[in-house]
Amino acid sequence: MKQKDAYTEIFLKTGGFETNKENIKKYRSIWWLNIRNKTEGGLRLTDQGLDFLENIVKLKSYKIEFPKNFDVTPQILIWLDKFIDSPFYITKKYIVVFKEIAAFELYLFSGDVKKMGYNKALSKRLGQES
Repeated sequence: MKQKDAYTEIFLKTGGFETNKENIKKYRSIWWLNIRNKTEGGLRLTDQGLDFLENIVKLKSYKIEFPKNFDVTPQILIWLDKFIDSPFYITKKYIVVFKEIAAFELYLFSGDVKKMGYNKALSKRLGQES
């Protein structure tokens, strides 16, 4: 089962909804911004997805404000898609994550996803060269 389908099924079950294939397909297209099935990544939520997780599932969320004059560029969105392995929601001013370790990493970089992305990409590259 793909990661996004697994999350969708768990959220449906936790929210008291049926977890049949039709519901999983329906809510996958409502909750996830990118509805393509990928083996990893692509866990950016829509407004409805964020609302469901916070208000129905009551999942603990962490809101991290971006620094002033921070621009959410396509590169930033690619890094988030690649490096955040749990559902997240992003606006121009902040990001909401549902995994404590992701929130901690973002706090360490003062919400500067650009610095975090550079750091993670460099760490990954150095790990491959070793």
